[in-house]
Amino acid sequence: MKKVALVLMCALMVGGLAFAGGGGDKKGVVKIGVAVPTADHGWTGGVGWWADFKVKEISAQYKGQVEFRVVHSANPTAQVADVENLVTWGMNYLVILPHESAPLSPIVREIHSKGVKCIVVDRGLEPDNFGYIYIAGDNPGLGRISGEWLAKTMKAEGLKNYVAQGGLPILIDTQRMEGFFGEMDKEPSLVNLEGKDKYQFANFSPQDSLKLMEAHLQRYGNQIQAVYCQDDDAMLGALQAIKESGNTSIKIVLGGAGSKTVYEFIRAGDPLVRATSLYHPSMIADGIQYAVDVALGVKSDDFHTKSSSTLVVIPSGLVDKSNVDQYYNPDSSF
Repeated sequence: MKKVALVLMCALMVGGLAFAGGGGDKKGVVKIGVAVPTADHGWTGGVGWWADFKVKEISAQYKGQVEFRVVHSANPTAQVADVENLVTWGMNYLVILPHESAPLSPIVREIHSKGVKCIVVDRGLEPDNFGYIYIAGDNPGLGRISGEWLAKTMKAEGLKNYVAQGGLPILIDTQRMEGFFGEMDKEPSLVNLEGKDKYQFANFSPQDSLKLMEAHLQRYGNQIQAVYCQDDDAMLGALQAIKESGNTSIKIVLGGAGSKTVYEFIRAGDPLVRATSLYHPSMIADGIQYAVDVALGVKSDDFHTKSSSTLVVIPSGLVDKSNVDQYYNPDSSF
């Protein structure tokens, strides 16, 4: 396998590209279908933007050798229909970020059985009993990194009291919040005003985060010194509530995911928004690249014959003033 990979890489450097192991139409063109949700909040809007961006980039790089169709679906039912249309089109690979796992699992399993190699991003399938690549973000890591940074920063600045907002009552939210409180609870001087490891949900919504922050301000007022929102999109609502209230006791507002708006706050030196932890919608681009790498023979297609998914975790990380320019893309929608 190493010798074959080396030959392939040499062929690439010489010029000319032979797609391997992925099938294709009679002209040798590999067809890759990409299925993503339409934007229902900033993060999914970013997923759509990065999908289109990556497809354009790869199409230009391998012109005439790989063909894409990208579908943006408004709901799970529409996404099932869109995937079926991609099958009719003749795709060899599917890269999908499911609207919801349960309704999309049967159609992905069905097309897998017909030989289509599948790369699933962010949301795994149910049940996980066939061979596909599962590209996931590091949800526990996002929470842990957030907690590490906030605890360290609060202690260094003599801050004590905080409140936290969750996203939705789902597994990834639980993983993030457990990671966050696991770090915050290590510092005995810090106090969660809601009670140990307690929080309410802002539903990944700026509007709901605004309302929740208003309730926190009414209840705790100037006791609050820091706010954790877990999500950059939702955090904008909390930030609005804080600024409209005229509160000056709050010194830190921390979100998560890595949005362009928050990067711009960090780059501008905003006194409240100084960092974020990564769970970026560009992971869809990683999924698309993975499909191309398998088609090239750079990555193995052995995952397709396994009895469960092959997990690929994209690590989280902290973005602050020191490294924000490495991540900032002024053209991105998120």
